[in-house]
Amino acid sequence: MTTAAESLAPRTFIRKKILDTLVPSDPGVPTICRSIQNTPLMGLGVGKAVLPFLMNKLQGKRIWLTGASYGIGQALAVELASRGAILALTARSADKLTELQARLAAGGAVCHVLTGDVTDLERMKEVAAKLRNTLGGIDILIANAGTHKFTKPEAFDTAEYMGLMDLNFGGMLRCIEAVLPDMIDKRSGHIVGVASLAGFRGLPRAAAYGASKSAAIHFLESIRFHLADHRIPVTIINPGFVRTPLTDKNDFKMPFLVEPDRAARIICDGIARQKDEVAFPFPFSTVIKLMRVLPYPLYKLVMKRVWKKMQEN
Repeated sequence: MTTAAESLAPRTFIRKKILDTLVPSDPGVPTICRSIQNTPLMGLGVGKAVLPFLMNKLQGKRIWLTGASYGIGQALAVELASRGAILALTARSADKLTELQARLAAGGAVCHVLTGDVTDLERMKEVAAKLRNTLGGIDILIANAGTHKFTKPEAFDTAEYMGLMDLNFGGMLRCIEAVLPDMIDKRSGHIVGVASLAGFRGLPRAAAYGASKSAAIHFLESIRFHLADHRIPVTIINPGFVRTPLTDKNDFKMPFLVEPDRAARIICDGIARQKDEVAFPFPFSTVIKLMRVLPYPLYKLVMKRVWKKMQEN
């Protein structure tokens, strides 16, 4: 006899299975997974913020996602799986990836795990080659791996700056090098790079992080013109503050803080539309973009006040 859950559309049933698996009563399950249970997605399977045609866009797509073991990456894995994507997850933590794979698979998702460090070019090429052999190709690369670290120029350490640049920007480059030749050869594919609103203009305490994300934005904007000739869209993801283990460490109030499941929906909608840029949340991204065009004296005045407030906290 068919159960009520099984009578749902396949995509909705997979979403429900994933969420049921990811949201047990076990207090050890990450908050980002438990919070999904109370979102609009649990209604008809598409959610108020997700249009049905966007849900269909990623179904069956072979997606390689880096930095998938926590934070935005983990939330993206959940959302992509619920949309029927065929996932390949990469991160350094084998234990976290295997746990996530088991939960997604229990919900009916197709999910492969290949551990690796994005600062290792040969390993990234090896991972990409294995995925092509296993899946027959890679439709979308989501270069998400990265981290954040506050820097103090008063205690200047070149290695600290270069290390963050190598991970956040260099890691993206290595993953793109691993997939791009095949995409160009097939005249098919989609490059998605996760940058940040912090990359638009210099912010206090973000000299290293902001520089790495600014480099990513500049790079992705530039290659977009070249890759358009090969039918390969390039999407830049510029989030504001998203609640993750990294932002939990911040010692200041974060404006327009976004929950990771909502961030994942926004990002996946943008990828499905093949948008040039996905910047959110809208109010915060608008302010940041306006600051980018402010005359420098006015920008400096505003940021001096922001810096003073940060120091008071």
